[in-house]
Amino acid sequence: MIHSTRAERHLHWIFPLPAVLFVALLMVFPVLYTTWLSFTNWTLTSGISPSFSGVNSYVRVLTEPRFLHALWRTVAFTVLAVGIEGVLGVAAALLLNRAFIGRALAKLLLLLPLVATPVAVGIVFNLFYDPTIGLANYVLQAFGLPTGSWVSHADTVLISLVLVDVWQWTPMITLIVLAGLASLSDEPVEAARIDGASEWQIIRLVTLPMVMPVILTALILRLIDALKTFDIIFAMTGGGPGYASETLNIMGFKYSFEYFRMGQAAVVLVVLFLVVFACSLAITRLRKLSENT
Repeated sequence: MIHSTRAERHLHWIFPLPAVLFVALLMVFPVLYTTWLSFTNWTLTSGISPSFSGVNSYVRVLTEPRFLHALWRTVAFTVLAVGIEGVLGVAAALLLNRAFIGRALAKLLLLLPLVATPVAVGIVFNLFYDPTIGLANYVLQAFGLPTGSWVSHADTVLISLVLVDVWQWTPMITLIVLAGLASLSDEPVEAARIDGASEWQIIRLVTLPMVMPVILTALILRLIDALKTFDIIFAMTGGGPGYASETLNIMGFKYSFEYFRMGQAAVVLVVLFLVVFACSLAITRLRKLSENT
């Protein structure tokens, strides 16, 4: 009886233990190992085991212009992509929240970009952006507009990749916000209509404030994912032309598997982790503030 009582007393430690071990082994350990590796100058081809070298790798990487440019591109890509996706996603969700003919079909079509594989999307959009046979330049020519080089030119490659990301991930924000709108009570909206509010006033003063926590949650998820974008960029440009579309993820990959500078690659990944963590904390704070107001 005493043993059973003791076992019951420790059940709240026993049941979560597998989840804690899972997090420790598959999440915490890689972060700690990468952090330790960033304090070494280990090169995979040297044949020498990693040894502590202080902040030499940090100084070498953080003072390199290539790293600073990659950091700027990562931030610019994320801000542009998430900003456009947020606006379009919320607008589409507000539209789909209304009853109209073909609404079910529109929701079904929203899922298509989400189920497409990144490599397939990269191939299709490379053909779409092709300067000679691509549909993008064909449409521009049809309207008498100047054509572009798209992913083939350093000045346009980043915005071209942003448009691909917007096409693929705007539906995710739309679906999340749409689910939030479906869970809202109709009473505040009906009360606003009785008071004579216009549809725009209802959206701006009633609907959007009520659904703002859901919108911020969607933006948090998308922000984290956009900062880590690798597959689309690598499939379409590989970081080129030159280094024009090289983000921190692409730079970390090249340092690891092309140059085999594992210590410096770890520095890039640690910085990327800190950027993702800081942005997540900032938006989470905004979400809490919106819930309290």
